Amino acid sequence: MPVRLRMAIHGRRHNRIFHLVAINQRTRRDAKPMELLGIYDPALKLGDTHKTVRWSVDRIKYWLGVGALPSKSVVKLLECGGVLPPDSKYHPKILGPKSGTESSNDRSSDSTPSSGMTSVAS
Repeated sequence: MPVRLRMAIHGRRHNRIFHLVAINQRTRRDAKPMELLGIYDPALKLGDTHKTVRWSVDRIKYWLGVGALPSKSVVKLLECGGVLPPDSKYHPKILGPKSGTESSNDRSSDSTPSSGMTSVAS
């Protein structure tokens, strides 16, 4: 079962909080998670100067250790919090482009047509 670390949205409109969860990647965004790993509250409360993040670093490192893949937003949050180093293997720039996408240079270098059809003279 492929596990992802991702954010689940809770709360009312304009007053959202995000739960950092370990969840099966094939389930919907707000489905019941395997484990709640942290809570991120981006709203500033009266008198606060920083956004609130509460998480269990030990459990996050455990899930990363057993092969769970974090989403891009989770990677950014963990890097800002110091849980992951900025040059971690999960960083989107290190992962590279998704498979199946071709750059325009790859297509222009082909000298043969890309259609799989051949003409036969009769």
